[in-house]
Amino acid sequence: MRASLLLLLLTASTALAAPRTFRVDYFHTGNATEERFSLQRLVVEPLPWPGHLARTVDETNLGKYLFEVRDRQTNRLLYSRGFASIFGEWETTPEAKEVHRTFGESLRFPTPDRPVQVILKKRDAQNAFREVWSLVVDPKDPFVDPSSPPAPGPLFKLVESGPSSDKVDFLILGDGYTEAERPKFEKDARRLVDTLFATSPFKERKGDFNVWGLMPAAAQSGVSRPSTGVHRRPPLGSTYDAFGAERYILTFDNTALRETAAFAPYEFVEILVNGNTYGGGGIFNLFSTVAADSLWASYVFVHEFGHHFAGLADEYYTSAPIYGPAPADRVEPWEKNVTALKDPAQLKWKDLVSPGTPLPTPWNQAAYDAHALQVQQRRQKIRSERKPEAEMDALLLSQRDWEEKFLGTQKVSGKVGAFEGAHYESKGFYRPQADCLMFTRDRVPFCAVCQRGIREIIDLYAGPSAPQTRKSP
Repeated sequence: MRASLLLLLLTASTALAAPRTFRVDYFHTGNATEERFSLQRLVVEPLPWPGHLARTVDETNLGKYLFEVRDRQTNRLLYSRGFASIFGEWETTPEAKEVHRTFGESLRFPTPDRPVQVILKKRDAQNAFREVWSLVVDPKDPFVDPSSPPAPGPLFKLVESGPSSDKVDFLILGDGYTEAERPKFEKDARRLVDTLFATSPFKERKGDFNVWGLMPAAAQSGVSRPSTGVHRRPPLGSTYDAFGAERYILTFDNTALRETAAFAPYEFVEILVNGNTYGGGGIFNLFSTVAADSLWASYVFVHEFGHHFAGLADEYYTSAPIYGPAPADRVEPWEKNVTALKDPAQLKWKDLVSPGTPLPTPWNQAAYDAHALQVQQRRQKIRSERKPEAEMDALLLSQRDWEEKFLGTQKVSGKVGAFEGAHYESKGFYRPQADCLMFTRDRVPFCAVCQRGIREIIDLYAGPSAPQTRKSP
């Protein structure tokens, strides 16, 4: 079906039930010690708001930032969402201590019928939200742009479970695929979506999702990888080497991302990058990415979606860091799956701790760290010598095999506790279980704490699942 026709049908089917989607595009500028915000433009997107109008307020307490939309006349809270951003990550890098940079960002919410106050908040040093920017938005302002950019290509369904208002709408975008590679993108998207829904708790909640696919055609196959001298101009601007990390894939072109995604109902976005070098990325409530042809694409897809969808923290700590060290006086992280464990009696997942498990929970961290150091040294050598990707894959496979056996045979394997080593730090931060999909590339599930965090976000968008009824023996 042609994109324009599908867009018309989608619009007609939901126009009576929901307002259109309003978008505030703005610039986020600063460095490690200061930041400023400036309005870029106000946009009404072509499709209706995909979310449920009774589930507009976010009480999950997730995200480095939070925005609120309040009725200008009554100050009533109409909409709120926590999120993270590229700027929020970049400001913690060494580069941010030396230069200023600007990043494009967007806030999306149901189009109001009268003026509203949009309030942007950021966590302070104690993780409390404080207002950092505010603006009045009048939906009847003549400079609000309701026009539509050219359609990027046909929209197709990967999973359809019901009306958008009752489901999580997840959009898969392709970047670096030429028109001739469109069938490849669709095949890649279906393969990776199948992987996601084979993983708990997504497997059990598949009926709460709609998944869409959309691919703007690239003039040239592939995306940029500056560390090897490869530069491309894919439609969405995806690139390896974000923040100098060879495996980190992001797009810094917010306008291209938003104008493309506007042709689908969406709340979450994954960018499939047409490449085979290991890589990906994920930022809470922004987007996630994965190199579709990497041997590790299935793992990276699910891991990075955990960041994007539920704000899950990285639990690993042995990879080369791209962010600065945590302050000596660590505050409790906002992410649900890591803790500073200031007071074991107040552990945020205490209700899931296995009876009799000590806090902190002992494990053989010294042996794990020694093996991880060897792997990192070999990994750096492979990249510096520009060896074939097969050599990197072989190294990571051997690491996975060793870690699965090592972590799977600890006395506390499979139990929930508080294991030191998480959040890019070997000391001072703790994770819930010895192994987890957010800790290693091992063939293990999300830990119990991560699974609960994911279910909480599904409930926010699609409503709680029906309680399970136990059958009599």
